[in-house]
Amino acid sequence: MIRSFYEYLMTLRDPNGKDEIAQFANSAFYDLTFPKQAEKYSEISEYLELSGSYLPNMDVFDDAYRMYLERNTR
Repeated sequence: MIRSFYEYLMTLRDPNGKDEIAQFANSAFYDLTFPKQAEKYSEISEYLELSGSYLPNMDVFDDAYRMYLERNTR
């Protein structure tokens, strides 16, 4: 069964992490309106472009989503 992007992202949380993806995961954890069941890139990226003020740039999301796809295609 494929996990949602949010479920995958939560595996990357690190409260003391300094890298951008860990910080993204930490911030998404506190974002109560994050699309937690979404799997599609377009749905998540649209949400982040409109509401993800905590994301420094979309490259961070792109990298995390690429990792998510690699994990789900094994």
